[in-house]
Amino acid sequence: MQTFEGNLLTGDDQFAIVVSRFNELVTERLLAGAVDTARRHGLADDRITVVRAPGSFELPIVAQRLAQSGKFTAVICLGAVIQGETTHHEYINHQVAAGLQQTALETGVPVAFGVLTCQSMDQALDRAGGKAGNKGVEATLAAIETVNVLRALAAAGI
Repeated sequence: MQTFEGNLLTGDDQFAIVVSRFNELVTERLLAGAVDTARRHGLADDRITVVRAPGSFELPIVAQRLAQSGKFTAVICLGAVIQGETTHHEYINHQVAAGLQQTALETGVPVAFGVLTCQSMDQALDRAGGKAGNKGVEATLAAIETVNVLRALAAAGI
């Protein structure tokens, strides 16, 4: 049996982090978690590019541009869509997820989904460094591991 796994170390990688300004109280915490995690896993500050998008809906187009540029090993997308009194959040969430996945599949560049989809601000804050962890940390770890598993597959000719 042959098994491929990615490790959690970075080297000469270049990561882009796209963060939504909407719900900034939450997204700045996600960003802090993502940047801290990248640093702790070996990524130097000059290898991290932060790009701010107006909201979560704009994350896919910005991520696509970054992934297509050929400059980045991975793109990490951070945002927070919080349910309001209408179903608006459902349309945003589905389109953002689909757009980010499409970018990853079309470019071959890992695009990590660190977008919170919560029913309340309290839930979002819990997932942005509170009692439920930090989705920015999780998305960054997923990006690092995906980059490395893709390298392992390529090294094996797969």
